[in-house]
Amino acid sequence: MFRSSDVHSLYWKQVDLTQSITMKEEYMQKQNLFVGSLAYATTDDSLKAFFEQIGEVERASVATDRETGRSRGFGFVTFVNEEDNQKAVDQLNGKELDGRTITVNLARPREDKPRRDFNNDRGGERGGGSFRQRSW
Repeated sequence: MFRSSDVHSLYWKQVDLTQSITMKEEYMQKQNLFVGSLAYATTDDSLKAFFEQIGEVERASVATDRETGRSRGFGFVTFVNEEDNQKAVDQLNGKELDGRTITVNLARPREDKPRRDFNNDRGGERGGGSFRQRSW
C-alpha cells in the first residue's frame, strides 16, 4: 500500500525525468563540435576554457569510460552562438591543447545501431554459449 508521501515522491521523480529529457532534446538540436585526440589530462573545465577564446561556450564535456572514469580521448563542445562553430573549426583544428594536437570538426549525428540482447544470446546453434561440452 502506498502512502501519500510515496506517491508524492514518485510524482516528483517523474517530473525530473521529463525535465531532463526536455533538456537533452534542446541540447541535441544545437550543432556540436567533436574534439578528438584529447590528452587524458584534459577535463571539462580545461576544454571549455580553451574554446572560450572563440566565443561563449554553453557546454564542454570530455567522454569518459563508464567503468574506469578515465578519458576516452575525445569530447564535445557546444557554443551559445552556433556561428562560432565554424570559427572554432578554422582556428583551433590542429592546435595544441594539454600537449596534444587536437582535431576539431562539426559533430555528425550518432548512428542508430540495433541494441544487442545478451540475455537470449546462447552462442548460436550449439546452445552452450561460450562453454564447451567435455567429450570424455
